[in-house]
Amino acid sequence: MRAAVLRALGEPPRCEDVPEPRAAEGEEVVRVTACPLTNLDRARAAGTHFSAPARLPAVCCAALAAGRLEDGSRVLFRSSGGTMAERAVTRRAWCSPIPDAVDDALAAAVQNPGVSAWNALEWRAKLRPGESVLVLGATGVAGQLAVQLARHLGAGRVVAAGRNPRVLAGLPALGADAVVRLDQPDDALREAAGGADYDVVLDYLWGHPTEVFISTLGSADMELRFSRTRLVQIEVMAAPVLSLSAEVLRSSGLGIMGSGTGNAPPAEVLARQLGRVLDLLADGGLRLEVSRVPLTRVRDVWDLDQRGRRTVLVP
Repeated sequence: MRAAVLRALGEPPRCEDVPEPRAAEGEEVVRVTACPLTNLDRARAAGTHFSAPARLPAVCCAALAAGRLEDGSRVLFRSSGGTMAERAVTRRAWCSPIPDAVDDALAAAVQNPGVSAWNALEWRAKLRPGESVLVLGATGVAGQLAVQLARHLGAGRVVAAGRNPRVLAGLPALGADAVVRLDQPDDALREAAGGADYDVVLDYLWGHPTEVFISTLGSADMELRFSRTRLVQIEVMAAPVLSLSAEVLRSSGLGIMGSGTGNAPPAEVLARQLGRVLDLLADGGLRLEVSRVPLTRVRDVWDLDQRGRRTVLVP
């Protein structure tokens, strides 16, 4: 069978022939129908993510993929090996049904960024109805979904910040009350808040853009303030580090937390979040653009900027 095989960190994978997977006790072979290409895949293959494969060669993709079980059931599934292949092994307990109204490519595309955004808003930030939300990096796939989910979960005001003008222009139709280009003056993000501090910030960028935003929060006085801004760090699209002023932390209500594997909710909560995301997609409550690409072209599209679209590899 064919699979996307990584042979060296720092190089894109190639589509190669590999042995058929063998199911151990309690497992079964699943026919893969759609596998997302995510920023996590790229970081792991580059060796810049803490979960980079320790043994090579390795089949790529740690995210859930879509496929057909032996009885024909359509599911999103995870595997003990990579899923960027024609077939993989899974366990029934690792599968979630795909609603009839959602095709496999959309299900595979929405799972990782959709659950990540839902988890950051509900589990980490504990968003309350009426609160204001800023999405830093809103023009990526995850950021676009975060804008929509913030609105769905009851945010009172949603501000979307990003670089891609085409995607930014479409975000008001997805639920953004205001959009901000990241090349605007430093105080543009604060002005877009509508006269108050943001309650929640979902950060997909880190690095300089986040540094600039944080710098606007400090106050040069001794007034007591009781507002709180919960900044949730999710992805690193700009830079892995930033310079953080101690004075800003003391003179603002900023609290910083991460959202990832180290602080994930219980499995049953993640399963519920995935179910809600898929139901919203089925009902038309979530929108995202998908580019379907044959698995044989994985090397061609590995580093391709899809401009706000999710690449899904189709065996």
